[in-house]
Amino acid sequence: MFLCLKSFNVTVACRRMGFEVLKPQRVWLNIQIIQLPDFLLNFGKNLKAMIKIFSPEQVRNADAYTIQNEPISSVRLMERAAAACVEWMKNFGDLNYKNVLIFCGPGNNGGDGLAIARMLKQLHIPVTAFIPDENTRKSDDFSENLQRAIASQVEMKFYHEFEPASVTRSTLLVDALFGSGLSKPLGGIYKDLVTQINLSQGIVIAIDIPSGLLASQPVDLSKDTIVNADYTLSFQFPKLAFLFPENEFLVGHWQVLDIGLHPDFISGEPCSNYLVEYADAKGMLKHRPRFAHKGNFGHAILIGGSRGKIGAAVLMAKSCLHSGAGLVTIHLPESGYQVLQTAVPEVMASLDADPDCCTQLPRLEAFSAIAAGPGLGTSGDTGKMLKHLIQQATKPLLLDADAINILADNPTWLAFLPKGTVLTPHPGEFARLAGKTPNSFERLEILRDMCIRYSLNIVLKGAYTVVCSPLGNCYFNPTGNPGMATGGSGDVLTGIITSLLSQGYNQTEACILGGYLHGISGDLALEETGYEALSAGDIIKNLGKAFMELY
Repeated sequence: MFLCLKSFNVTVACRRMGFEVLKPQRVWLNIQIIQLPDFLLNFGKNLKAMIKIFSPEQVRNADAYTIQNEPISSVRLMERAAAACVEWMKNFGDLNYKNVLIFCGPGNNGGDGLAIARMLKQLHIPVTAFIPDENTRKSDDFSENLQRAIASQVEMKFYHEFEPASVTRSTLLVDALFGSGLSKPLGGIYKDLVTQINLSQGIVIAIDIPSGLLASQPVDLSKDTIVNADYTLSFQFPKLAFLFPENEFLVGHWQVLDIGLHPDFISGEPCSNYLVEYADAKGMLKHRPRFAHKGNFGHAILIGGSRGKIGAAVLMAKSCLHSGAGLVTIHLPESGYQVLQTAVPEVMASLDADPDCCTQLPRLEAFSAIAAGPGLGTSGDTGKMLKHLIQQATKPLLLDADAINILADNPTWLAFLPKGTVLTPHPGEFARLAGKTPNSFERLEILRDMCIRYSLNIVLKGAYTVVCSPLGNCYFNPTGNPGMATGGSGDVLTGIITSLLSQGYNQTEACILGGYLHGISGDLALEETGYEALSAGDIIKNLGKAFMELY
């Protein structure tokens, strides 16, 4: 099975490795399929897998459980992890023409590094391991792997013997100083060594996590010294820190390596953060019966548009239509009528009495899902209309864009939102709604608290769009690319999710599946447009292909 951890232009990655490719392609990375625990099956009975994002303590417990119940010694488990790293490195490029420098800390991460060094030596790869001096306290597994490396005649040097000036772009620097168990900033000789690594010209590969970066806590990027990795090889699970924008240039491109931790622990351990896997999206997708008709797939009502912003409403309507809704009606100001009927003749129009903005709520009884916000504006009369919508909505409701901005100006309305309401803010809109936060970790916890307190589904858009459910579970989406950071992309997502809601998907499923499809559509568009030329319309054009990828 496959997971698209992050689609990106292979041209860029390959050039950094010294190769040249002619055409951008999507990259699909192998990863273990993990059984979803029973307590999560309430939002998708066909859901097959979900990648858990464990805390460092949970990872340690997973290691201990595997050692006790497989059973396997800790050193043998370390061998397994090192072998997975070496296998990845063998596919990285022609290692025979690379000089590999491995920086080993005094703990088990350093033991991993020594095991990697020994295995590379056995493959006749030029490798040097840098180790702490004799007086440094070391873990038992480090010491065991040190003796094995010495027996295999791996070249050993102490940290102070590292010469950054000798490093070239053909050098691989492997960071095996500290893993996810680190709980405080680097200091002393380790801080100095990391500074030297960061100033060198080689390609940096971090083992498990860049040293100095904390897996589940924020760091002070202005003060703390952290390895700037080009690639990160994470054992069994992704780290929460990988998914936040402030850490992008520390983590680089990351890959999860299956090291065979015990599946019973993985499936049974409670978790609140997940990475959506291809199988999840595929399992959620409902297949259409042969004798279906438009009445089987719902009737969505979309409320949006104002003078000068009719395009947002059109994009929402198009994406809703192209995501499978049986019928789509859009309520918009009279000034947008001609534009809508010309651009999307398949969509029905409900006209507001005001020529410039939406001020009146249409009758809602006939509709199976409701969305409001794109291009709506924030006039006083529009705000009154939105208040009436919140009070009267009995079908699944989605609020986006200006609807969220109006909500932010009237925070007491949050308590009156129908249970399960979907909000789809970008980071700026969320900050207006919930207040500014100093880092992504705190923002995530505020997001979780808000969803639990008000029984909401919030889709916080970004590079790893996160869906938070009323239970406080967070689902990170791996699809999509930077080209989708363009006007109208969010309007398209609103249309997709609303379409799924109208077809009978529950709110959490619709958000997860909608985000995944939105990202795939953008990745497919990227292959034709590149990053800079990608537009919201290109995402809509590729929605059909995105659905087909899940069949």
